[in-house]
Amino acid sequence: MSKRLFLLFALVVALVTAAVYLYFRYYRPTSLRAMQVFAWMKDPASQPDLATAAGSKCGSAPFIFPTTGVPGFIWNDSFRPGHHHQGVDIFAGTDINVTKVIAAYPGFLTRLPDWKSSVIVRVPNDPLQPGRQIWVYYTHMADPRGNSFISSDFPPGTSEKPVEAGTLLGYQGDYSGDPNNPVGVHLHISIVKDKDGHFLNELDISNTYDPSPYFGLALNADQNPDKVPVCEAGASDQ
Repeated sequence: MSKRLFLLFALVVALVTAAVYLYFRYYRPTSLRAMQVFAWMKDPASQPDLATAAGSKCGSAPFIFPTTGVPGFIWNDSFRPGHHHQGVDIFAGTDINVTKVIAAYPGFLTRLPDWKSSVIVRVPNDPLQPGRQIWVYYTHMADPRGNSFISSDFPPGTSEKPVEAGTLLGYQGDYSGDPNNPVGVHLHISIVKDKDGHFLNELDISNTYDPSPYFGLALNADQNPDKVPVCEAGASDQ
């Protein structure tokens, strides 16, 4: 092999290696987990162990599960280059306005006046780091046109209303902000950082915390790239 040909071959190998690295770094494959979720949605009875029940608790984790369903997309999953999913999407496999969404932990609920499908709960004392304040964000509780499925106890403009773990917040929907492009029926939940007593922009993953230790489930795609998170046998506390 000539020196020029060797250098060309080395360059091609380097480029391919870099492309593979960037693909896995910035466009994390979720196809295996997605295939499991879609198969479950077609026939839930075929894989009943994939679903987690609303209100269940995994081991000593502080949060209860906020809705019945399968965590199909998790924290730091990637759907396109440069994207990092900042929460957990839980699919119930039902129609809209059927599957309950409940509070995962006690706190003080706010619903901004223009929020059609979302609420956020302030937790003054993070159970994993006492003294730190966090916010728990719940969304997609509306139909494609923005007709809300949030409980009537929390009308637009609600501020700092106390809720307990298990309080009914609403029902799963498929609202995306675009009536012509609804998302699948699910709940999106994320744990948002606080700054000076206010929640940060939830759309940026750097403003959120890894939800895994809060729920006792493998909800971080860095550690769990391809499996549906379930509570390990013997750890569940229903």
